[in-house]
Amino acid sequence: MPADPILDNTPNPDAPPRLALRPTECAKALGISERKLWEITADKSSGIPHLSFGRSIRYPVQELRIWLGEQALKRLKEGGQ
Repeated sequence: MPADPILDNTPNPDAPPRLALRPTECAKALGISERKLWEITADKSSGIPHLSFGRSIRYPVQELRIWLGEQALKRLKEGGQ
């Protein structure tokens, strides 16, 4: 079974590093639906890092990792799961 290029962290020496993900890729990487990702993105209080280029939205990989870690810590402090 071939590795998923979005979730596979194995560097490909021929490919440039992925700096940002498309919405479909981001939703898949987070394990949520695109619809849920759009809801989170539309909610300004969520703080999910994203950039808009006209009608195109991208999610920066590094900032997304940091944001996800912060969300996990916040849930732990609140006693949630």
